[in-house]
Parts: sequence; C-alpha cells; structure tokens
Amino acid sequence: MAIAASTGPQHAAILGIGTYRPSRVIPNADVVDAIDSSDEWIQQRSGIRQRRWATPEETVQMMSVAAARTALERAGIDARQIDCVIVATVTHMLQTPAIATAIAHELGTDQAAAFDISAACAGFCHGLALASDIVRGGSAGYALVIGVERLSELTDIGDRGTAFIFADGAGAVVVGPSDEPGIGPVVWGSDGEQFDLIRQREDWRDVVVSEKPEMPHLIMQGNAVFRWASFAMAKTGQQALDRAGVSLDELDVFVPHQANMRITDAMARAMKLPERVKIARDIADQGNTSAASIPLALDRMIEEGDARSGDTALLIAFGAGLAYAAQVVTVP
Repeated sequence: MAIAASTGPQHAAILGIGTYRPSRVIPNADVVDAIDSSDEWIQQRSGIRQRRWATPEETVQMMSVAAARTALERAGIDARQIDCVIVATVTHMLQTPAIATAIAHELGTDQAAAFDISAACAGFCHGLALASDIVRGGSAGYALVIGVERLSELTDIGDRGTAFIFADGAGAVVVGPSDEPGIGPVVWGSDGEQFDLIRQREDWRDVVVSEKPEMPHLIMQGNAVFRWASFAMAKTGQQALDRAGVSLDELDVFVPHQANMRITDAMARAMKLPERVKIARDIADQGNTSAASIPLALDRMIEEGDARSGDTALLIAFGAGLAYAAQVVTVP
C-alpha cells in the first residue's frame, strides 16, 4: 500500500505584512556615556541615530500579536485560516514551550501548528522559506511568519562593541497560495567554523551558579563579522537572484538584514546594484532587531513609497552561527 502524498498550490507568496515598533525611542545621546563614545562615532561606525527599546509591557508575545494582526488584516485573512505559525526569535526566555503556541492561541488560529526557530538574525528568512514550502507542499493553507526580538534585555550597556547596536521590535507576514511565484528558492547555509563571532557571553548554567548572576549578554567580534558579511553575503545574494531567474536589471528593492549601514553599502557595491534599486536603511532609526529587521525594514519602505506592491525584492539575512539565508520575493 502506497502512502498518499501531500500536495498544495504550485506557487506561494507574501499576502500581507505587519510590524510593531516599541514606543521607547533611545537616541545615541542616551547610550554614549556608558561606553565613552559620541553620537558621531556611533553613526560613522554603524549608521545608527537612534533605536527602539521595548517597555516592560511590550513583550515578545505582545509585539508579535500586534504585528500579526496587521499582517492578517492587510492580507484579508481571518486568523482561523492560519494553519501554521512560525516564530523566529532568540529572546523568548523560556526554553519551552515555544512562544509561537501562545501567540497562535491569542490570535485565535484554531489550533494551528506553532513552533519557534532559532537562527538569530537569519531567522525570518529561514521561516519564510519554511512557510513557502509548507504551503506549496500542502501542509498548510496559510502560514504566519513572525520575526520578533527584545534584544535590549541581552545588551550590556557598558559594552562598547554592542551597546549601541541592538534593539527591539516585531514583523510578521502571511504566506499563502498564489497564481504566480511570489517567493523564490532559498539560498541558505551556515559557517559554523565562525560560531563564536556572535554569541551569548555565558551559558545559562554558568549564570545560575554565579555568585552575582547577570543576564548572559551578547558579545560580538564586529570587525570579523563585517569582513565576512560584506563579501560572503554578496555572493549569496547573487545566488538567490540566479536561482529565482531574476537579473539585477529586474530587481527593484534590496532588503538586507539591518546589521550595519556600512555592511549594507559594502554588499550593494560588491553586487554592483544599479543606482535605481531602492535599498532598505531602517537601521538608522530602529537599530539592529535581529530576526525582526527584514520585515520591519520592508514595511517601512512600503510605507514611505520606496517599495510598491508587485516590486521584486531581494532579501538577505545573516547572523550568529554564522547562519544566513536569502530569497527573492514579490512585495505584497
């Protein structure tokens, strides 16, 4: 007896996008004293003018639900139609259960499959790839992908290398069937040889036995990450374009992970992007929100008119691990 295969629509696309930006705006002036720095130094090094940090009420779940509700409304999809919820985050502080299950319940998804993934700053693009395959494979009619972080909780405000970088926020997209391809093949991978370039300072077990327990803050070897991302990710981006059958002349929008403005500029130069291609620069006023950065950046481009529905966009994400992923999508 043969096992029946699961089948779905030939194509999938992003049907709606929503975001949530925390209410607290933290200008560079509020972080410079602790790291003996200046607004000018931070902007030159990262391109960041200010960042968003969550209030105690703006939890991972609260921000995710807010972003998801906007995405559902824009997609014209009822929450009960969502069959799978994927949450990309590294700042849900419980090892288990997955925060996706609580989010799915609060949204009223009627017992959707729900799970978290941990791929750091590349998490959203990983989730988007999974959602596309899940829909096209017939395992879900519609899937919800959320990237969310509260990195302010894992930031050492006295660490000169990271204190000014990390921020909080959430972004969500609804993925569903489409008459035309809307999400291209993913190009993804990891470089575990450089596992230590971005990581938590301590294992939770070490924190527990410490005489003065502190949150295991994030640490990063910034220069090494810059060199790796600036050039390795340009190759990954070109591979994603090639796999999608899209030329640089056909590209409208470039949305890289908002890690550092200089990395974004270096990737654009290495890829030889045409000047007409609009480039996301959300990091200037939002900071680096890891798994949330790409949906936050894309949504801002839509709001400001730099990306229009039907445009062709290249997404590239990279982060701790070092994990990375890229795909070409149609702007919803």
